[in-house]
Amino acid sequence: MINDTEIAVQFQDVAFRAGGKDILSNLNLTIVKGEVLILLGRSGSGKTTTMKLINHLLMPTSGEVRVWGKSTLEWDAIELRRHIGYAIQEIGLFPHFTVEENIGLVPSLEKWKPNKTRSRVCELLELVGLNPEQFLKRYPHELSGGQRQRIGVARSLAADPPILLMDEPFGALDPITRLELQQEFRSLQKQLDKTVVFVTHDISEAFVLGDRIGLMHAGNLAEVATPPEFLRSTDPEARSFLRCLEAIENVRP
Repeated sequence: MINDTEIAVQFQDVAFRAGGKDILSNLNLTIVKGEVLILLGRSGSGKTTTMKLINHLLMPTSGEVRVWGKSTLEWDAIELRRHIGYAIQEIGLFPHFTVEENIGLVPSLEKWKPNKTRSRVCELLELVGLNPEQFLKRYPHELSGGQRQRIGVARSLAADPPILLMDEPFGALDPITRLELQQEFRSLQKQLDKTVVFVTHDISEAFVLGDRIGLMHAGNLAEVATPPEFLRSTDPEARSFLRCLEAIENVRP
């Protein structure tokens, strides 16, 4: 039995409908404080919709989403989002802001003192493996794809939010950089112990990063399992994803 104080996010009989179409149906899911939950699924399966229901970008058509025991309907949307970091594939850095200004945006909005903000920015740059002296004054167009993604992760952590949402953050990167960032993220999570909801369609990434995997299929939560449990799943959609892993294994020398 999970203690209520350990529950970070909870979906209770959640449905979401848009444009006359059911996007999510009867979603029940509990996300525990400090875990990395992977939302795995094909395109259009409902992964990103589920994530957007957590930070009030979308509201459920029926049912309830609770964050730290409080319905998202009861939260002030801006206050809720400032408790939740958000990192996406496109990164979303402001091109006319320096690295320092991009990472320090939320602390500035929270009225942190400039010295505290700069100290936090430098701390985060070091955390994601970038030298503050080299990167503080650079602009996004002066960075590589992997560097921009590191800045995006740093920005999502700037105000030290307890929950981090990551929507295919490494999906646009080349395979080598993607693997490097996955490994760096695992190391970061061990240090920071955030509650992370991570969207991906990559079964390998799910196994590398996830404490549990929530498999989405046609707007439904088909399976929630640890990686070892997922390997033993008999769910047809889970088996389809596992065949992708088998194909990768078969081409290795």
